[in-house]
Amino acid sequence: MYKRRQVFEGAENESLFLWGARQTGKSTLLKFIFPEARLFDLLLSDVYERLNRNPSLLRETILADESQSVVVIDEIQRIPALLNEVHWLIVNKGTRFILSGSSPRKILHSGANLLGGRALRYELYPLVSSEIPDFDLLTAINNGMLPRHYDSKKPKNLISAYIGNYLRDEIVAEARIRNVGTFQRFLEVAALTNGEIMNYSNIASDTGVSAYIVKEYFQIVEETLIGRFVPSFQKRPKRRVISAPKFYLFDVGIVNFLLNRSNIEVKTELFGKAFEHFIYQEIYAHSRYCDKNYNISYWRTASGLEVDFILGDHEVAIEIKATEEAQPRHLKGLKAFMEEYTVKKAILVSNDSFPRLTNGVLVLPWKDFLKKLWNNEII
Repeated sequence: MYKRRQVFEGAENESLFLWGARQTGKSTLLKFIFPEARLFDLLLSDVYERLNRNPSLLRETILADESQSVVVIDEIQRIPALLNEVHWLIVNKGTRFILSGSSPRKILHSGANLLGGRALRYELYPLVSSEIPDFDLLTAINNGMLPRHYDSKKPKNLISAYIGNYLRDEIVAEARIRNVGTFQRFLEVAALTNGEIMNYSNIASDTGVSAYIVKEYFQIVEETLIGRFVPSFQKRPKRRVISAPKFYLFDVGIVNFLLNRSNIEVKTELFGKAFEHFIYQEIYAHSRYCDKNYNISYWRTASGLEVDFILGDHEVAIEIKATEEAQPRHLKGLKAFMEEYTVKKAILVSNDSFPRLTNGVLVLPWKDFLKKLWNNEII
């Protein structure tokens, strides 16, 4: 079992929601952290049918054994009505609940009880490098970082099943999407735009639906935690900047499969794209796990100068390049950003052999960057 970075920083004895896409390891993590908790697994048909038919059975079962101070309900989104019982037990009996699920969408759209702020929200993401002994970059780039996929010698069949059973069938059913084929095509086009600036009209044209439907699909992807937007940094710009967000799917391995990318090697264009996506996954997970929740944005001018990621309120500017020796041309975006904003750190993450400082920019080999990131030395 991997030792996960999600340790519910700041939760103390509060109830909490733990969200995360399928197979990120939520159930395994909760069994490890709360081994003595009473568990209601709503993926089990008998448990689901009993509580779905009569939600009050949850309250009656817990009241019959008040020695249980922590109760875990896995896949809570399957029965939103249980949250009324959870609310009552938190308020009247002080029961601590750990509520886990793959997507908050159904709860948000059902108008269900959100517990009035009585449960903190956390997420579990795919694995990160610091959780993996003897981490291998090419394995991460090719397989992705979902635990079963990273560990597999031949992950293609696993990823195919994941996309078919979860990304397509389950999300289609939950969101009540009528045209499965169109949504499948949308996922492929979304993968093509991974890491790119959003243009809804172009995506709509490629998908064969209206821009309105495309925006609706992207909202579904966000709410089911399988993709997210990176906004444009626009604070007091001197130059004209692009305002549209970028989009990333939640795992690089999923993108690879949707685009039929395989056997990605260093020194290829495909490696560069996947490398940037992988570094983004690490930064995003760190921003949430470390309890700093710093903002992540990107910066691009109308003339094409760009910085991949701006952390916080322009405290840190980060450019990702797969090159083995960073050159002055790789620093243009960072230099332009530094002319416009005061930054604490300007970093170029690369495949360089050793760290160096050039023109005010710290060039860091990816291993050094990730070590500093997870030691909280970047921001």
